[in-house]
Amino acid sequence: MEMSFTAVGDAIIQRHMPKGGYPGFKKVQEFLSKGDTRFFNLETTLHNYESYGSQYSGGGYLCGPPTVLQDIKNFGFNMTSFANNHTLDYSYGGLEITLKNVAAADIPLAGAGKNLQEASQPVYYESPTGRVAVIAATSTFNPAAMAGQASSYMPGRPGLNPLRYEDTYYVTSDQAENLQQVIQATHADDENKFLRANGFAPAVPDDVLTLGKYNFKVSDNTGHKTNVVQKDLDRFKKQIEEAKAQADYVLISIHCHEMQDTNRESLPDFLKEFAHKCIDYGANAIVGHGPHTIRGLEIYKESPIFYSLGDFILNIQDLTKAPADYFESFDLSPDATIAELFNAQWAGNTRGMHVDPKLYESVIPYWQTHNGKLTALSFAPVKLGFDYSQHDNRKGWPVLDESDTILKRLAKLSDQLGTKIIIKNHIAHVIL
Repeated sequence: MEMSFTAVGDAIIQRHMPKGGYPGFKKVQEFLSKGDTRFFNLETTLHNYESYGSQYSGGGYLCGPPTVLQDIKNFGFNMTSFANNHTLDYSYGGLEITLKNVAAADIPLAGAGKNLQEASQPVYYESPTGRVAVIAATSTFNPAAMAGQASSYMPGRPGLNPLRYEDTYYVTSDQAENLQQVIQATHADDENKFLRANGFAPAVPDDVLTLGKYNFKVSDNTGHKTNVVQKDLDRFKKQIEEAKAQADYVLISIHCHEMQDTNRESLPDFLKEFAHKCIDYGANAIVGHGPHTIRGLEIYKESPIFYSLGDFILNIQDLTKAPADYFESFDLSPDATIAELFNAQWAGNTRGMHVDPKLYESVIPYWQTHNGKLTALSFAPVKLGFDYSQHDNRKGWPVLDESDTILKRLAKLSDQLGTKIIIKNHIAHVIL
């Protein structure tokens, strides 16, 4: 069975595309149309502010009018995920209204739902060449956004499908001794001691020190490692097995802001572990997004792992309203203007996403498969108008790049993962 796919990363869409498109829209649309299945991650709530803001946002309260879904469909997308750090920006009401609006637009959505069972289950798309399943999760979220499991006693809690991980910090015996002295002198871990002493928390091994949520393990070498929580891996294994029984191709969407170090392009240990495990369980492809930049491509067991495709749409200064919490987080009055809010958040566009051109670069993969195995894979480079002013209506919309700069960066990052890429006529081709 021959199947084809295109995919993009995050669509932070909070305003309408110019009527009839914009310069460059048609070429992007044409490349996306190469795939029978066309996937994107929805990284904004979609409603008319019917719900109140959550106490905590995903870094900003994202909201777009539901009618932008038609703009999304104009690109040709037919599958999405909604598991990310902005899923519950507007609490349960904002989530439920967004789910309702996306369903009305007839776009299958994975990764969020009225309970954990619904948020973690596969969703399906009947492509012309076969049935496609998507399972979606995020590792970047406030704990309150995690969906709750329904039981025979109680309904579940609306939310997202979580991918949790555990951190372990390795220290030498000398460092552990010094750390223990600091902890004892400052009483910095008394809460953990109390919980363990009274049976509210499990005991820890003799070679482990705790400090709040941090675990330090005595080792010959120093370092930091992350591992996926086994309970979440077990849930994914079960859902992938379900999807394999129902579909011809299983795609996993993972939203991950976490890094191995301070470089957005770096891959945390747990992300690689998760991607490999999912393919071991039977998934056919991993589509990553979240860090607002591209990460490398890995081919594992004849299956592609796109660790991050970057942003596809970046409307980051297009709100018309915002909760008081958003203003107060920047020491502003709740009655301040949206312009004053963004000026405070981005220091007059002199920091954050406004000063890093890499955050305005992404790629669109097009891949073909035979019986679930990869047979061809290429990439088109995309730029989002970093040099445009905030008032230019072209800023944040994707345009195919006519240089090789982005593709060369992708090739370098992918080479570190054992993937070889050649570039011809501003398209990157993966050597399989």
